[in-house]
Amino acid sequence: MHSQRLRRMFNGTLIYIILIAFAFIMLFPFFYMMTTSLKEPKDTFRYPPRLLPREAASAEMEGFEEPVELYHIEVNGEFRPMALVEENIRIGQFADPATPENIITVPLADASATGGTVTIDGNEVDVYMVAVDDEVVELVLMGRTAFGRFIDPDDPSVEALANVRLSEPVESLTLRPENYSEVVELQGMDRSLTNTLMITILVVSGTLFTSLLGGYAFARLRFPGRDKLFLLYLGTIMIPFVVIVTPMYQLMVAIGWVDRMVSLIVPWIFSAYGTFLMRQFFITIPREIEEAATIDGASRWQILWRIFVPAATPALATLGTFTFLYAWNSFFWPLVAINTGNTDNHVLTLSLSILRGRASDSPNLILAGAAIAIIPPMLFFIFGQRFFVESATSSAVKG
Repeated sequence: MHSQRLRRMFNGTLIYIILIAFAFIMLFPFFYMMTTSLKEPKDTFRYPPRLLPREAASAEMEGFEEPVELYHIEVNGEFRPMALVEENIRIGQFADPATPENIITVPLADASATGGTVTIDGNEVDVYMVAVDDEVVELVLMGRTAFGRFIDPDDPSVEALANVRLSEPVESLTLRPENYSEVVELQGMDRSLTNTLMITILVVSGTLFTSLLGGYAFARLRFPGRDKLFLLYLGTIMIPFVVIVTPMYQLMVAIGWVDRMVSLIVPWIFSAYGTFLMRQFFITIPREIEEAATIDGASRWQILWRIFVPAATPALATLGTFTFLYAWNSFFWPLVAINTGNTDNHVLTLSLSILRGRASDSPNLILAGAAIAIIPPMLFFIFGQRFFVESATSSAVKG
């Protein structure tokens, strides 16, 4: 008995570890998008990439109008934060001809060429007079590079020369929320967000209304050819969108809806899938309830709104969630129906497509725009998840 309990605990723990690992893998791209949207532009190009946004530290230095960046520089065997006050100092790598492996770095401005040469490993190298420890000696130039001059901001008497590219900057964790305001100003994302929100609300509301009426009619009303008409209507789900996009566009041209937001709303408030979903749900409601309401004098309209609609809340939440995600993320039809130059009628997907080109050198801005487009449907799904699960479980029980 004890061993079985331990085995169950072990199996349960293992399952949770596996699920957490997969959840982390699935959520990592989202976390990386959010953190990158809060980074500085140059932080997005840093290699190796880092998850959390960081900002280079700086210090006020006398004689400099702007703050000077700090780097971790080794001085007397320890690293300390030092300010970069001068870049691209030409440095010579000198060595004694007898021991060419011992390299010392000296600014080229502090060395003078003698005009002579020495052959080392089959290569001729120039000879320079270099001041080393208050003594001028002859050394050979083994190579050239560029260093930066660093000063301790707390003790300006402490100086050091180091390769700027190989030095690690002093950084601190920070957030840059102004990326979002820059995206809004650059691409007019606020107008696109308003348009998308309005279109999505109207499409979801219209779809729920027409699906309710259609589902109730096909489930409860008897009229000639009802089942054949329903099958014909349901069969439209199998028609690919690319087949009907041209006729739909010609229809929009004929009625004058091209380049207008109404073309993004009216054609999508009629859903064969939504009608099918509501019909299947209404069929499961016992007829005795409807007959009792009819005996009490309730009309068809009252029966629909007072009995069927409250009972269909899980199905409506499911349909609303799917419709919201489709309307919010729609791209191809807005690209066809709305002119790219008409920014006043753009939706988020069109603005993001244009932003990808305008801010191609600023991934932080692109991902900030993507976050603006992703967060609302994600929150909608989280808040509607309870109804979605309730719909799935209730369907399973009724089945």
